[in-house]
Amino acid sequence: MPFFFTKVKGRKRHILVDTLGLLLVAWITTADVQARDATGAVLPLASEQFPLLKKTWADSAYEGPRVERIAQQTGIEVEIVKRSDQDRGFVVQPKRWIVERTLAWLSRERRLSKDYERKEDSCEAFVYLGMIRLMLGRLA
Repeated sequence: MPFFFTKVKGRKRHILVDTLGLLLVAWITTADVQARDATGAVLPLASEQFPLLKKTWADSAYEGPRVERIAQQTGIEVEIVKRSDQDRGFVVQPKRWIVERTLAWLSRERRLSKDYERKEDSCEAFVYLGMIRLMLGRLA
């Protein structure tokens, strides 16, 4: 399951998606929270809501001993997707494009295109609502 964050003016969206790009866990923070610090909230949520989850992929922002400790506590292996030193310019990284695609889907939602919300909880609710709308459209 890819794990990533994106910045919207004043906020960061830390999301965990499945291999199809469907949202599993979202956690919205202020922009001053480091990505590896968000792991302390996202991975325990994921292990609680999805007990069969055993492995996730993340970008290099989630690298470090704190992430390793939290991953060990939750029983979810975190594999870091690193960029090759030989690559020049933009190169699609394996597994990382899944999260990027999900973030692009969510950014098409008018309410999520800018930071209209005052509280992180309401912003998080609209992320879930945007994904629900996307999944309902696929069912129809």
